[in-house]
Amino acid sequence: MALNWDLIGTGDSEALLRPRDIYAGLASRPWPYLRHEQGEVLDKWFDQREQRDVVIKQNTGGGKTAVGLLIAQSTLNEGIGKAVYLTPDNYLVKQVREEATKLGVATTDDPHDPAFLTTQAVLVTNYQKLINGKSAFGVVGDSKEPVDLGIVVVDDAHAALARTEDQFRLRVPASHEAYAKLLELFAEDLQYQSANAWSELEDKDPTALAPIPFWAWADKNDEVLKILRPHRLERDFMFVWPLIAEVLHLCTATATSKAIEIRPSCTPIDRIPSFVRARRRVYLTATLADDSALVTDFGADAALVAEPVTPGSASDLGERMILAPVALNPGLAPEAMRVLARQFADGDRDGDGVADADPVNVVVLVPSDRAAAAWAPHAHRTFRVGDLEAGVQELQGGHVGLVVLVNKYDGVNLPDDACRLLILDGIPRPLDGVERREAVALADSTVRLAREIQRIEQGMGRGVRDRNDYCAVLLLGANLAVSIHDPRHLALFSPATRAQLKLSRAIASQLKGEGLDAVRQALRDCLGRVPQWTRRSSRALAEVRYAEHGTVRAEAVALREAFDLAATNRTRAAADRVQRAVNDLGDGDKALRGWLREQKAAYLHLTNRSDAQHALAGALDDNSFVLRPVDAAPVQIRAAVAQARAAAEFLAGQYSDGVSLRLSMQALFENVVWGEEERSDDAEQTWHKLGLHLGFVSSRPEKQYGTGPDNLWALSAARQAVTELKTGCGTGTAAIAKKDMDQLGGSVRWLNGHNPEVKALPVMLHPSRVSDDKATAPSGMRVVTPELFEKLKKAVMQYAAALTSSPGRWGDEQAVAEQLAHHKLTGDRFFDAYAEPVRAS
Repeated sequence: MALNWDLIGTGDSEALLRPRDIYAGLASRPWPYLRHEQGEVLDKWFDQREQRDVVIKQNTGGGKTAVGLLIAQSTLNEGIGKAVYLTPDNYLVKQVREEATKLGVATTDDPHDPAFLTTQAVLVTNYQKLINGKSAFGVVGDSKEPVDLGIVVVDDAHAALARTEDQFRLRVPASHEAYAKLLELFAEDLQYQSANAWSELEDKDPTALAPIPFWAWADKNDEVLKILRPHRLERDFMFVWPLIAEVLHLCTATATSKAIEIRPSCTPIDRIPSFVRARRRVYLTATLADDSALVTDFGADAALVAEPVTPGSASDLGERMILAPVALNPGLAPEAMRVLARQFADGDRDGDGVADADPVNVVVLVPSDRAAAAWAPHAHRTFRVGDLEAGVQELQGGHVGLVVLVNKYDGVNLPDDACRLLILDGIPRPLDGVERREAVALADSTVRLAREIQRIEQGMGRGVRDRNDYCAVLLLGANLAVSIHDPRHLALFSPATRAQLKLSRAIASQLKGEGLDAVRQALRDCLGRVPQWTRRSSRALAEVRYAEHGTVRAEAVALREAFDLAATNRTRAAADRVQRAVNDLGDGDKALRGWLREQKAAYLHLTNRSDAQHALAGALDDNSFVLRPVDAAPVQIRAAVAQARAAAEFLAGQYSDGVSLRLSMQALFENVVWGEEERSDDAEQTWHKLGLHLGFVSSRPEKQYGTGPDNLWALSAARQAVTELKTGCGTGTAAIAKKDMDQLGGSVRWLNGHNPEVKALPVMLHPSRVSDDKATAPSGMRVVTPELFEKLKKAVMQYAAALTSSPGRWGDEQAVAEQLAHHKLTGDRFFDAYAEPVRAS
């Protein structure tokens, strides 16, 4: 008779709990065995599964998705409660569910699905579905009963952070009636902080950026509520308002020409009780070298975050050869690299116009449409976030050619032949107001640097998805070249990536000074699987181990704890908590210390306004880009006693080797993009740093004091260059507009009023040297046009090359003096050589 299999092997059998056993028990397994690294982390997680927060770190392509799904299934089997698996976007939701099907894990993407509610299936959804002001899981204060969760698995935790912060950020668009009311309410406060920024707001200047002082925001909280609350049910407000309304007085507000942005210093994640009360929270991450944001954004336990679960070895990373052409030879032009990329995509690896190898998929990551335009003549396809899914499927399906992905550095899987040559051509710049302000204030801080390295490592991970995968990686431009050469940057990469970079630098040392053919040969060896390369690549990773402890910065923990104290009206205790973090910092990172002291002053204001202003004055001593106290006065700058000595001391203190110096100088000029208004802050920072590299005392009065020029260089004891940068004007601009000329004239008067003993030299960086017929140019005005800027760039790069011709020469005052004079970079000759007189129309 036929056997009734429904009665066999069921009955009293218990559900499997260990994730490894769950996989072994599958009737049809996608792989015969779990990878060794997957088994290791699953066993470690199981042994410490009672810990509420667990961070699991594996290299890109280490199989984290399967790990997260098996952990979720284990939790369901144990009867702990409902399981949610969070991804950055819907594209990845689909990918995770496809993986779950292979693993036999039942999933749904509907939070109302009975299978999820009865713990029969894992809910796979994006972060926004759980974390928003109308969350289907419930928000504090609404009528919903919070959904009780057993486990939340946060995939791609590094990508989750930016999206989570965005969910707690209220943007009041300039087109909304509340925008004008808020500007009117804070008009006087904004004008005091920066008269120029206020004028830019009035002019709808895209570069306008004006932080609303914390004291004005807190003191006028009732009026702010009256303006915003009536709109709480509108689409622009409804998903954020319930999350921040109770802590509105603790928020930071920044005005731009596009919106007023309001966000708390730490996310009030407790507004999402389902997440906060989840019995287990697991964070899957590949590239999060600095884990501090898990504490500030998700409220994770800092002590648990600092003890991540990792495989025993970090050698589970695909093979990569990583080269930065500009570091090999500054003469390798970007266009030449674009041509080379297209040739490899077509199978023409020796560049003679005839295919000599199989064509490969070349994937280029760019941060913007403007950057993508440079690749347009060479690209077979260009994809943006909206059509990304179709683009990735096409790449995974076979040969496409050269494909450009715009502003997508994470969450894209390009295994095997989907990508054999990966190119990073720039990294995303901060776009919203708060990030732009942080970028200025923390420009030289390790905190800011860590975020940038994270984005680079995310991008470099797109092309290798498991240990058997391989691709070559090219990093274009000096900014990216600095990141893989400078010791401060290198220390922030993951151990496995650092090992690959070390090997790649050994290759680069042989190619240094060579031309394009040397780059071709290195790429051919990698893609052609030359045994010498593959053996050394495997050997480089063989002994690499993950960092034993995660990095959780003490000041991040302090900011989280301080915010939680302030949210419960213990603002004095919050200020004290930040002060302890400041004390622990010592003198190491002055920019960060000043930034923290501003946060302390904000909390202190809610208890003692006078003490708050005093604290803010102290913050200004550490970081000249924090908010300006109500009684602050601009500080006069004076020229260095000897320009060459000041330059030599700056260079010696900044650079330990000549390559870092040369690349950093080149990176400065890359940050000046003519005709792109959004890059104006970068241009101003470049001009400021250029002055320091040349030995001038350099400051940014408009950013520091809210008044005065974009930049001020002390050229001599009796002469200072008052500079306004208008690099954002279109390169076809025919003349200097009256408002720009008036701004420069006002800046000259500002210097005359604050330092009448010094003669002002009016300078403007502008596409045109011609004055509008309605404008009046300040006496003696000179203009740095794009053509002269290129001439200056060439001179400065020659200056850097000469100083790096022998070790330590850049710290020799006499050598620096000779080069400054030779290249006409001294205070008495600079603007005669690299600027020209303004001309009437």
